[in-house]
Amino acid sequence: MRLRAPREGRPFISSDQQSCDDRGKEAIMWPITSKVMFEAANELWHILWFPFALVWKEICLIFSLSPKFSKKRVFFLSSFLFLVVIVSYLYISHERHIENPRDKVVPSVTQIVDAFKSSVTELDRSKKHCILVTDMIASSTRFAIGFLLLLPGVWLGLHMGLFPWFEASFLRFVTFFDKVPALTLLPILFIAFGLDETAKIALIVIGVSPTIVLDTYLKAKAIPREMIVKGLTLGASQFEIAYKIALPMVLPSILDNLRLSLKPVMLFLLVGESLAATSGMGYRIFVVRRYMAMDTIIAYIAIMSAILFLIDVAMKQFIVWKYPWQNKG
Repeated sequence: MRLRAPREGRPFISSDQQSCDDRGKEAIMWPITSKVMFEAANELWHILWFPFALVWKEICLIFSLSPKFSKKRVFFLSSFLFLVVIVSYLYISHERHIENPRDKVVPSVTQIVDAFKSSVTELDRSKKHCILVTDMIASSTRFAIGFLLLLPGVWLGLHMGLFPWFEASFLRFVTFFDKVPALTLLPILFIAFGLDETAKIALIVIGVSPTIVLDTYLKAKAIPREMIVKGLTLGASQFEIAYKIALPMVLPSILDNLRLSLKPVMLFLLVGESLAATSGMGYRIFVVRRYMAMDTIIAYIAIMSAILFLIDVAMKQFIVWKYPWQNKG
């Protein structure tokens, strides 16, 4: 074995001893290096898998029958689609205005706001109110009258579901009348009632009331017969059965149906105003469409949608307050 001369200040070490020491250090360091590498790989796996885990968790929540949502999650889920629609509209409007600054098909937010200001500041023909206020008063009056005239349909449907005479007399007629497209009767209504308010309100009643009658009839018909027999056994009269037992049982569902009828009522109102009116939301939309005034149209649509949404929320809160047992269990 060949020995190397030791350097100054350093002990004499043979080559075999040096290689043995190196192998010993490597044997000691290998478990430490392997552990560090494993922890790094595990951390990287968690980082890469985290988005997929979130997506899978959301998919499981989507198809879960009894998920538990926090208020923040509910707010985010309920606002997400609104944000998607708004952002998509803003993007499309921006891109179209880059190509054509005078584009009217997809107006910008500034154009919509200017159209709203114009409808608020510009006076109508009578010079008493602004155009928007005049249109809102006209449409709201027709809407309220037409909606109130749907209430007799609730009375008729209740009696059809409880009293066999009403069922035999009205059920087939109302069912057939419900299948008649209401818009096809519009020319007849204009001929019979003229172009005044009566024809527009009659269109609302004819278009929506048969559905209200049949829905109330089905709700009353679904009341267990035992409830009626028990009431009669305890000495209740026929009308007490109808108005003190049956009506309170079906009234929350009827109010829900009326709440869902807001859109059909407004739809028939807009059709009537677009064909024969001098004021109203539908009248204004069909007038400005001749000039492709999409900014005014979108502003009016947003106002109508917001009003109907607020009415819907108010009716829903009233149902929850008045009938807290309705949607429980």
